[in-house]
Amino acid sequence: MAATPATTVHTTRWGILATGWMASVFTKDLLGDPAVRGVTDVRHEVVAVASSTSAARAQKFIDDHGATATATAYGSYEDLVNDPRVDVVYVATPHSHHYQNAMLALTAGKPVLVEKAFTTNAAQARKLVEMARAKNLFLMEALWTRYFPLADEVRRTVAAGTIGAVQRVTADSSFGENAEEKWGTENRIINLDLAGGALLDLGVYALAWVFQILYHLQPVPRRPPTVASSVIKYPATGADEQTAVLLTFPVGPAVASSSEGQGNATQGIATCGIRAGMDPDRKGTVGAPIRIQGTHGELQVFGPTFRPTTYRLVPKLDTLTGKPVGPLTEVKDIEHAIPGPGTENGGHGMYWEADEVARCLRDGKLQSATMDWEETIVIMDVMDTVRKQNGIVYPESIETTNYPVKLPS
Repeated sequence: MAATPATTVHTTRWGILATGWMASVFTKDLLGDPAVRGVTDVRHEVVAVASSTSAARAQKFIDDHGATATATAYGSYEDLVNDPRVDVVYVATPHSHHYQNAMLALTAGKPVLVEKAFTTNAAQARKLVEMARAKNLFLMEALWTRYFPLADEVRRTVAAGTIGAVQRVTADSSFGENAEEKWGTENRIINLDLAGGALLDLGVYALAWVFQILYHLQPVPRRPPTVASSVIKYPATGADEQTAVLLTFPVGPAVASSSEGQGNATQGIATCGIRAGMDPDRKGTVGAPIRIQGTHGELQVFGPTFRPTTYRLVPKLDTLTGKPVGPLTEVKDIEHAIPGPGTENGGHGMYWEADEVARCLRDGKLQSATMDWEETIVIMDVMDTVRKQNGIVYPESIETTNYPVKLPS
């Protein structure tokens, strides 16, 4: 019998643009052993890190993350994107800088993974997509939760008709912090000069959960929602500290069953806040921040909205007989642990989006089917509408689609 040929492992070489907390979490996950999460077809290397302030800061980041053997430190983003060893650039700067930084990388001919929120506004998102398409380059928003095996399983469970025709999705993503004590007036979370506020930082997660059911699973061509919203502003800066968004989708998701109500309009409710909290006991066990309600039952997602670990299926019971109205007959909890070193509960979970990037690059794809360019732009359109409805305006320097525009480090 002929020997089975060895599986080829695709290696992706990353350039990390920025050295803050998000870049640190991503890099720790990136450099972990893929086998721990059951991945054998792709692996990752960090070959370059750049700080906008100094090469010494980039070198410290490299040393702290154990990438010393492979990575070069740069004191400018321009040097990083021009490193010929870099296969893809990860942009981990504040939202306010995403457009300029991603455009820099695309202009240099590099594929890009851009942290969420993708840009400051939808016009910038469209410009990045135009550039990626023109240069035949991969581009993706780093909405990491979307690539969790749990999220994929939730989408498949809904599409299979397990809870019947979907009627409503609610999702909350909120900090629950004393904003004045923790952030004051300068921190990026509440600083309008850095596109701060709950919406772009936290609301994007809540919207992503609503969208991955009520938009992503729609029959093609998908149709965007109408938007109504309400905002409470942070008194010290005018950024949104608490935001509620009501989305009405003209058609519901396509599901395998022929349940009553399929194809009808659906509602999504996305809430976010820096003062009210989704997780008051800090353990991810109080309530379900995400609820997907259907004609035959409900799917509830537990844990932080951005890093869930468990979902629950709950059958809908007939009000007269008390019997299940669909195929679900009992409450069932399904857990998805996040494997690997990194935190007390394992890795952070950012490696799954990195694996998606690696596979797309390996296969010559320009965008991910899990969250394509169109969906990223529609979500940015929704956030633009929320800001317009509530008078949230950022400085022109970070709203512009002009490039290049020099922004503060």
